[in-house]
Amino acid sequence: MNKAIIGRKLGMTQIFSADGKVIPVTVIEAGPCPVVQVKTVERDGYAAVKLGFDEVNEKELNKPENGLFKKVGVNPQKVLKEFKLDNAQSFAVGSVVSCEIFAEGDKIDVSGVSKGHGFTGVIKRWNHHRLKETHGVGPVHREVGSMGANSSPSRVFKGKKMAGQYGHENVTILNLDVVKVDKERNVILVKGAVPGPVKGIVTIRNSVKA
Repeated sequence: MNKAIIGRKLGMTQIFSADGKVIPVTVIEAGPCPVVQVKTVERDGYAAVKLGFDEVNEKELNKPENGLFKKVGVNPQKVLKEFKLDNAQSFAVGSVVSCEIFAEGDKIDVSGVSKGHGFTGVIKRWNHHRLKETHGVGPVHREVGSMGANSSPSRVFKGKKMAGQYGHENVTILNLDVVKVDKERNVILVKGAVPGPVKGIVTIRNSVKA
């Protein structure tokens, strides 16, 4: 991996290709991301770059966070993320990474936190069928049903698909296509959907399995 940036999902729309085909795209505000720290193998044991995103007032951060930004001469940033890049040594603290590092036709991986649905039943969470709505079944018809456990083993096996927390987890979509890069607006148009709600923070990197 040698290219990465932090962005914000702005929503979905569609554009038309040169031959008139409709392409569904996700609009992502990508950068600008100042380089806050460069880690080296000699000093830190591994090579990585820490990027910031979404400039904020220093009143919104605590003293240690503001001290970090003052030390490197970068305006306070709301989001900080670290990327293990192969070419980490080519970055300089204080420089800015913009959407220009990606180009039309690039293959990318997009990571984000999926929409949270709270505590959810098995029908919504795992796409289970409901129980029969006949006599002798119920009074609940949307429950999980029999777990198959009797006197042996007298317990429910781990890993059973049951009701529980649904969503709000890290999700990565691989091998998406960059349709267009708008340098003036710091926007990248990505073919298809990416995880997370509108205004959710996402990370973009060049595809590792392309």
